[in-house]
Amino acid sequence: MLKLSGAAAGYRPGRHVVRDLDIEVAPGRLITLIGANGVGKSTTMRAMVGQLRLGAGCRQLDDEDVTRFSPTKMLRAGIALVPEGRGILSGLSVAENIRLGGYTLGSKAERSDRYDYVLELFPRLSERLGISAGLLSGGEQQMLAIGRALMAKPRYLLLDEPSMGLAPQIVDQLAVLFCDLRDKSGLGILLVEQNAAMALSVADRAHVMEHGTITHSGDPEELSSDDRVRRAYLGV
Repeated sequence: MLKLSGAAAGYRPGRHVVRDLDIEVAPGRLITLIGANGVGKSTTMRAMVGQLRLGAGCRQLDDEDVTRFSPTKMLRAGIALVPEGRGILSGLSVAENIRLGGYTLGSKAERSDRYDYVLELFPRLSERLGISAGLLSGGEQQMLAIGRALMAKPRYLLLDEPSMGLAPQIVDQLAVLFCDLRDKSGLGILLVEQNAAMALSVADRAHVMEHGTITHSGDPEELSSDDRVRRAYLGV
């Protein structure tokens, strides 16, 4: 179980962007966090992986306090983030980007096996291995960002706005992928999305964030039928 309890975090000492956060992700579960721009969703993700120091509360992994773990130590513990904007290295090739994701793995054989797994998961990337990552389409770049994160063999995958700027057909393909990673690989997934309809359609549990705090939590179907959520996030 990966969780934040009573957590607060921000970018300046004493000035918290998010506060009083209680959120948890279990293996084989897909949790979504929806909300408008600027409410603290990305800040939450960075706090989950150790990129931001907590100003209050704690971060736990399998009942161990990992509040002081660095991002690299969190990655070695099995927590991988696909950041908003994808964060690929456009000057490197597709193959180089993928291989960089496996730097925490212990052996060459393990890295090779994982590389093959990523290419099996994303056959489109296997056709692009030698070209610059900056020449990929938006959908291909998102596949690359996810594949690079999966190279680390994570137990928990955090996805920050993966559907941003993508065509509806690609978004549908990503939704299927996320469900497969949860159901077939047993990954715990935290999905941050502005595309609330997609996020709620695949999630096991959903949270709504407003002004740096979680204001609604529950079953996705229940939230989908909540009039306030429907008006604010589903365009109904």
